[in-house]
Formats: sequence, C-alpha cells, structure tokens
Amino acid sequence: MTADELRAKVEEALTEIRPFLQNDGGDIELVEIENDSLVKVRLKGNCIGCSVNQMTLKSGVEMTIQKYAPQIEKVINLD
Repeated sequence: MTADELRAKVEEALTEIRPFLQNDGGDIELVEIENDSLVKVRLKGNCIGCSVNQMTLKSGVEMTIQKYAPQIEKVINLD
C-alpha cells in the first residue's frame, strides 16, 4: 500500500468515526502518518480536555483505523 493509499484508508476510517464525535460537539483531524504505523490526530471542540478522550481514542478511533489499515499500530492525539 502506498503512502497515499494508506492516508486515504485512514481518512475513510475518520469519516466513519467523525459523526460520533460531532454528536458530542467534537471533531478529529488527521495530522500525520509516521512510518506507516503511527497515526497522529488532533481532537477538536468538546473532545479537547474531555476526560474520556483517551478511551475514545483507543476504543473508537484506533480500532476503526485498524479495521481500514491493519498495519497501523498506534494512534496518538496531539494536544
């Protein structure tokens, strides 16, 4: 998978998860994909500083991205 294809898969995953975040007044933005295995995102809106955002990142965002791009090992939020 090329870098462009990987980015498209990650964006597709974020499109799937975005409505759930937007329902809570938040959003998510893809910042960078590093070494084809680490995805850096930025949570926005009400997701910033939310006490459950780490859980959301792991159980929601990371799992959804891995469904589309299994080679992704980790997703981190840049504050």
